[in-house]
Amino acid sequence: MPACRGRRWAYGALAWLIFFVVSHVILVFVPGDDPTGDGPWDMRAYVIFNVVLISMSAIGAAVVLATVRPWARRLPRWLLLTPLLSGSALLVVRGVPGMVENLLMVTGVRRGGFVGVADIPTDEFWIGVGINTYFFAGAVLLVGTTVSYGCRPAGGAGR
Repeated sequence: MPACRGRRWAYGALAWLIFFVVSHVILVFVPGDDPTGDGPWDMRAYVIFNVVLISMSAIGAAVVLATVRPWARRLPRWLLLTPLLSGSALLVVRGVPGMVENLLMVTGVRRGGFVGVADIPTDEFWIGVGINTYFFAGAVLLVGTTVSYGCRPAGGAGR
């Protein structure tokens, strides 16, 4: 099965995770105009939220890299599969509805998405489409990595 032999899924997911970490580090240090959106959160909660996301993604990057490195063959499979499955589930829950929202928005069925207003400005429209597409791509890459690693024989992390 081709999915079991390729390293491309893992390297694609690694690139996605690195970009995610870097973008959220930037958001912590350069938050822009009121990132809390006048919501119930204060700036401290915003920073904590981003630090948690950065930590999870950095760990995820190490796990994804481990799936294709020879040194990881000595690790128990569950040690890599558990975070791979958890991360895949999180990205699927974020990415698939986002892609459905994209389809609704681009086709004009619901220009503001699930909860947005119909007269959304054009720049916000395309930013939303881009962000949703980004998370869907992350879901595809991490699920591909998980399937690829999961179907390899034990001790085959570097194959």
